[in-house]
Amino acid sequence: MRIALYQPDIAGNVGTILRLAACMGVGVDLIEPMGFPWSDRALARAGMDYAAAVDVTRHADWAAFAAQAAGRIVLATTGGAIPLPDAAFRPDDVLLFGSEGAGVPRAVHDRADMRVRVPMRAGFRSLNVAVSAAMVLGEALRQTGGWAA
Repeated sequence: MRIALYQPDIAGNVGTILRLAACMGVGVDLIEPMGFPWSDRALARAGMDYAAAVDVTRHADWAAFAAQAAGRIVLATTGGAIPLPDAAFRPDDVLLFGSEGAGVPRAVHDRADMRVRVPMRAGFRSLNVAVSAAMVLGEALRQTGGWAA
């Protein structure tokens, strides 16, 4: 299982997700362009010492990522058709999260093999991407027996 971030805008969120991935033993795909400069210093500040423990793959763009994606692409979206508790995950799923400011374009949304949404109270637009990633990953790992021992 992997987490993929589509054109992330905020280094702090990427760092939080890298820490999550390190602790849970999953890889991370970063789909560029990103909204901040990628450097060892930015990574160290955002991901602390956990970032070095993550299998991170950077992709020049969506086409490069999609061409090599193994397993299903599962998009977390506020427009998702399947509520998270009803989604059925597989061990080789790639959990895709959109940019903080724009989400994903229609072509990416349409390419997803499954679209899920985290149910929320009425009147609220969305969760922070790192919080959403933790919730979706936690459920996916629970279902697939992928929790670290």
